[in-house]
Amino acid sequence: MSGAGLVRLAEIQDAARGLERVAIRTPLLPVARLEPSLLVKPESLQPTGSFKLRGAYTAIMASEQAARRHGVVAHSSGNHGHAVAYAAARLGVRAVVVVPRTAPKIKTDAIEYYGAELVRVEPTLAARVAATAELAARHGYVPIPPFDDRAVIAGQGTVGLEIAADCPRVGLVLVPVSGGGLISGIAAAVRACCPDAAVVGVEPALAADARESLRRGERVSWPAADVQRTVADALRVEQLGELPFAHIRELVAGIVTVTPPAVAVLSGGNIDPALLAATLAGD
Repeated sequence: MSGAGLVRLAEIQDAARGLERVAIRTPLLPVARLEPSLLVKPESLQPTGSFKLRGAYTAIMASEQAARRHGVVAHSSGNHGHAVAYAAARLGVRAVVVVPRTAPKIKTDAIEYYGAELVRVEPTLAARVAATAELAARHGYVPIPPFDDRAVIAGQGTVGLEIAADCPRVGLVLVPVSGGGLISGIAAAVRACCPDAAVVGVEPALAADARESLRRGERVSWPAADVQRTVADALRVEQLGELPFAHIRELVAGIVTVTPPAVAVLSGGNIDPALLAATLAGD
């Protein structure tokens, strides 16, 4: 974790300026046949296929001189690594990405496509963190954390800025939760711009450490074997980051869980209105 206090709106606005002509300003698209109305923000349209580009690029730029001198290292289940590899290639920076040996081939192929070096470790957060720290200490690489970092959270928060600008009367914002960087940034931006809006996290029932952490008032770690059960491979982090947890406790109204059938439907890109409505109606 870096820095103290919650990420401020001004930091997110600075990140938005830095991401001009880098990240796509994705639209809000209506889901048909659903009441009340629901708008979906398709971050899959980003050059790397996920919102992670926003945070990765912002974090590398925050340490640009050191990154150019020494290179960067990141750990990731796949999407953050892809984003770091893409951003580093764009900036002419050497990148090393630590991934679990179970990471999907489509993601590791994308990381290597942009010239980053892959290091595979056991599929636990602790293994990834340890390998990243060792590489940074040995080679002087600048660490680019996937979620527990001010610059990363500010970058992800640009999603929230766009939501607030495009839908200023928004009442509820639903955000997937893993390590917590995305929901932290979105909550910081949305609550600053639309104080009456509620931000609610959504995570797989098979990897619901964030919901348990919020209920208990302290960060809870789930066993790696438990979170590996969910088909949502990008949401298998065993524990929220410290800085994200501080944001969630202060700014997030609650966290609901999604059953395995709903995860499969939503992950497949075919949003069934009835299933989605039933899923989000309860916990």
